[in-house]
Amino acid sequence: MDYNDQMKNRVKRIEGQLRGILKMMEEEKDCKDVVTQLSATRTALDRTIGVVVSSNLVECVREAEENEDQDTEEIVQEAVSLLVKSR
Repeated sequence: MDYNDQMKNRVKRIEGQLRGILKMMEEEKDCKDVVTQLSATRTALDRTIGVVVSSNLVECVREAEENEDQDTEEIVQEAVSLLVKSR
C-alpha cells in the first residue's frame, strides 16, 4: 500500500502531540490538561487508522474488480475486522 504524505503528516502530528504530553508530564502539569491531550491524541490515532483502512479498502476493491480474482465482500469484511481490532 502507498502511504501518502497526508497519512504521514497525520502520524507526525501525533508524534508531536505525544512529545508535548511527555513534556507536560515532566513539568508536572495538571492531570486534567494531560488527560485532555491524551484524549486528543487517541482521537487523532483513531482517525488515522480509519484513513489508512479506508484507503487500503479502496485500493483492494479496485484491484479485485480489475483482476476479478477476489471476492469484494471478503475484502470489505477484512477491512471491518481491522477497524474492530483497532478499538
